[in-house]
Amino acid sequence: MLGDGGAGLLDYALIAGGSLALAVHRRVPRTVLAFTTACLLGEVVYGGAGSVAAIPVVAAVHTAARAAHRGLAALAAGVFLVGFTVAGEASDDVMQRTLLLAGWFLCALVTGLADKNWQAYLRQTEQRAMEAERTREEAALRRAGEERLRIARELHDSLTHSISIVKLQAGVAVHLARKRGEDVPPALLAIQEASGEAMRELRSTLTVLRTDEPAGSPALLVERARAAGLAVELTVRGRERPLAGDLERAAYRIVQEGLTNAARHAGGSAEVTVGLDYGERVLGVRVEDDGVAEADRPPVEGTGLTGMRERVASLGGTLRAGPRSEGGFLVRAELPLEYETLVGEPSVRGVDRAEASGGVTVAADAGWHSGEGA
Repeated sequence: MLGDGGAGLLDYALIAGGSLALAVHRRVPRTVLAFTTACLLGEVVYGGAGSVAAIPVVAAVHTAARAAHRGLAALAAGVFLVGFTVAGEASDDVMQRTLLLAGWFLCALVTGLADKNWQAYLRQTEQRAMEAERTREEAALRRAGEERLRIARELHDSLTHSISIVKLQAGVAVHLARKRGEDVPPALLAIQEASGEAMRELRSTLTVLRTDEPAGSPALLVERARAAGLAVELTVRGRERPLAGDLERAAYRIVQEGLTNAARHAGGSAEVTVGLDYGERVLGVRVEDDGVAEADRPPVEGTGLTGMRERVASLGGTLRAGPRSEGGFLVRAELPLEYETLVGEPSVRGVDRAEASGGVTVAADAGWHSGEGA
């Protein structure tokens, strides 16, 4: 690599400096190109080094071309070739080595540009894949929303009219019976009450189908429950802060389902406690009452608990719902504030779901209040 005169300290310094500078070529490719070219060109002129000294410069030209600095890379290659030719003797051997080095530099430029284009192609392909995935998710959500709206329309058209007729006829019959001074049959009163309750349930179901967004907050649910005559107390611990959309919906639905269950099954004198615990990594949601549920009576699981379990499982959380040992019913959920939603997986239970969600279990050791599903 060096000339016949031997190598001195300056020769080693130029060679080592120009070669070691390549270690930072990703951060400062232009600086590395200029420094390496200057060092190795100085070694060629000062120490009479051979064509092997061009190898670090070829590498610097390649990295600069890959970093989209092909003009500077070509300029550095040209400067080095001119310096190499001038430093050598005007002979056929020097010209042949110069042409060989020119071929090396040309290959470095071409491979650098090819590598740059390949990296750009990979980035573009990755972006297209991400866009396609996002588009598929949006299309799936849109289809799900359209299907909910279709179901809501079908329910409205097929059931609302029929239930309204039943309620109207029952109301007219009760009114006529009272107007005539007759005793109203208990079955007729039951029909009137059941039809009214069915209408309210149907409206609630249609509202849920038309939008999955919570229409308020857990505090508003508590206020509504109090207005309906239920003794409810809300407790909030930790630093209350905005939540992600899925977490906010899950907490709202859990509180809503828990209060609905308490209103239906706990008894009129039951006291209900709703707790929200904002931890650093986990949001705790708790709804408990001191109603008539008993721990030794196996409850029947309803669709309300199943829906809560699936919602909590999709967020990688845990759920416990069942009678308390001291009486009453407890719903307790823990939702991680940082979660990864499992997309496209069927809802599974227990350990299987825990394995699917990275080891987080969903334990439902009991269903809704005994004797009736939610």
